[in-house]
Amino acid sequence: MTELSDLLTPEAVLAGLGAANKKTLFQQLGVAAARAYGIDARLVTERLAEREKLGSTGFGGGIAIPHAKLDGLRHVAGVFVRLNQPIDFAAIDDLPVDLVFMLLSPVGAGAEHLKALACVSRKLRDRHFSAKLRGAASDDALFALLTAVETRDAA
Repeated sequence: MTELSDLLTPEAVLAGLGAANKKTLFQQLGVAAARAYGIDARLVTERLAEREKLGSTGFGGGIAIPHAKLDGLRHVAGVFVRLNQPIDFAAIDDLPVDLVFMLLSPVGAGAEHLKALACVSRKLRDRHFSAKLRGAASDDALFALLTAVETRDAA
């Protein structure tokens, strides 16, 4: 089973990111992916925008999971950001979004992509867990919360 620790690196978790709108957010997610995984930032931004045109990836409760598939990517990878101010995301509940978990998958990773989406969605739907993410003081604290949750669940 996919776990959040399989999807993230410490460099891919950012607390207090500022973005005025989705376009700016997607650009910053592209930069974060480039820094963490060596992926072309502009390509990430373009693919996220293309996917978002199909329908909002904001699923409610202030959470969004923008995602895209990229040629040349070897495994599913994620970037998590907590925004310092929520932004409009045209989410299903019309609430602005402040927790964003971007998923990037290889083009041929159908089942792996869906498993990762399900894992992220399941973890972030937990209101108690999302409240902890909103209260974390630093990138390191966020990374620890995100990657330790499955250890607690298994105990």
